[in-house]
Amino acid sequence: MKAVLDRIKLSLAEKADYYQRIVQPTAKHLGQLLCVEKWAIDMFTEELIRAGCAATLSLLVNHLDQILREVANFSCWQVISPVDVCGSVAAIRELISVQNKVYVRPMILIVEKVSGEEEIPDGVVGIVTSDMPDILSHVSVRARNGKVCFAACFDQSIFRDVKSKEGKMVSISLGCNSLLFNEVASSNWSRYLNIFSGSRQSLSLGKKKFRGKFAISAEEFTTDMVGAKSRNIQYLKKRLPSWIRVPTSVAVPFRVFEAILLSDINKELAKDILSLSRLIDKGDLSKIHAIKEHVLQLRAPTQLVIELKTKMKSSNMAWPGDEGEERWDRAWQAMKKVWASKWNERAYVSCRKAKLNHNDLCMALLVQEIISADYAFVIHTRNPLSGDPTEIYAEIVKGLGETLVGAHHGRAMSFITKKSELDRSHVVGYPSKRIGLFLSKSIIFRSDSNGEDLEGYAGAGLYDSIPMDREERVLLDYSCDMLVTDKGFQRRIFSKIAEVGKIIEGLYGSAQDIEGVVKNGEIYVVQTRPQM
Repeated sequence: MKAVLDRIKLSLAEKADYYQRIVQPTAKHLGQLLCVEKWAIDMFTEELIRAGCAATLSLLVNHLDQILREVANFSCWQVISPVDVCGSVAAIRELISVQNKVYVRPMILIVEKVSGEEEIPDGVVGIVTSDMPDILSHVSVRARNGKVCFAACFDQSIFRDVKSKEGKMVSISLGCNSLLFNEVASSNWSRYLNIFSGSRQSLSLGKKKFRGKFAISAEEFTTDMVGAKSRNIQYLKKRLPSWIRVPTSVAVPFRVFEAILLSDINKELAKDILSLSRLIDKGDLSKIHAIKEHVLQLRAPTQLVIELKTKMKSSNMAWPGDEGEERWDRAWQAMKKVWASKWNERAYVSCRKAKLNHNDLCMALLVQEIISADYAFVIHTRNPLSGDPTEIYAEIVKGLGETLVGAHHGRAMSFITKKSELDRSHVVGYPSKRIGLFLSKSIIFRSDSNGEDLEGYAGAGLYDSIPMDREERVLLDYSCDMLVTDKGFQRRIFSKIAEVGKIIEGLYGSAQDIEGVVKNGEIYVVQTRPQM
């Protein structure tokens, strides 16, 4: 029932956003021509929505949601990253609108929308949102890794009350399935500010060199050539039991991108990219889009094409060029998009926040077969909500995992399994995501930088992984989804996923953050990293 109400809420929110996009620009244009006061222009579309039946339905849904929570004894809070913090409160509409800000004092942001792709701004110690981010989305993982309090509030009256504290210094502490807010006397502010301004851990990126190879097979995955993402895949492939599958992979090593820039066919573009990079390093983030556009214009050296083709074919992977020049062009475009993501705003801001030298950041590409997934999952082998090392927490969505790690609207299905009872899982949340992403057999180029898995650095999801082909967006119907309707099927899949988590944690000897997919009941692992 809760998932159904969430789904209705999402539909209503999307309808409101649609009206804002369609109506508000015209209202603004006409209002300015007619000299209408700004406040009236700004409110026009909102008032239009309030006058419609959707507003009435929204009130009814919110009322039902409150009743359901009381009857089912649900908390109105979802504490994603449980950390006690203190900071000054600021209310904003979208987290992404402030991701490049640097706050000089500890801030607690009250946010209406969290997309899941943002970097948490420098100086932010807490985020409270009325949105529904997944527990294992990238932004949630970065919050936990960065020791930032992150929580979702599902009661609008409580959310408004928290929002009303804007401008005040408050402390947040954990209550019983909730957050407790207390105003801090001005006489105590200096103590918290001194704690906030304390020294941060010094981090540095290991410098990499071009080793003369444009493509390598999995057997050549070493620290000099590729990042932890690629090396972990190769490590698992040699050690996992046969029922846990790992997609075939090759890689484009570190510094190949820089070698391509130095080639004669790209000299002019390289000059422009260098100039833009210098401007960005001086703080002009407006040049980020331009530098990414320049990267997308690069031409592929013949040697890259030859070596990548050879390595893929020798690894029994399909070579896109065999299907025509247009297919290779798609693959090459996807590769360039991954390299261009070095200049993602969230990634650049994150490097700056960690005081990492962005010029030392280099990107290998992990080239993997895409499994045409029925479901995608993420496992944390230590329960991230309670910190309990005896419990596995997992989230699962229909289709590809981008709707989960990217925190697409709606909730993933989630469950907890005791490591001592792998065949008994407890469902803690049913799915409400409206859209699933599906893709037939293809190739994906995954970012594998020397910064994503740097110890002490919250680097999850900063850079892009790009499939060669465009995903199909499908409106989901859970009424015929076996994972929801067939308890036996659900138990088998959840048990397998939990066992995968336990096995991989055992191989590494530490808690792991694992991504994988389910296809025809078979389990594939596509990535693992330490769970911080």
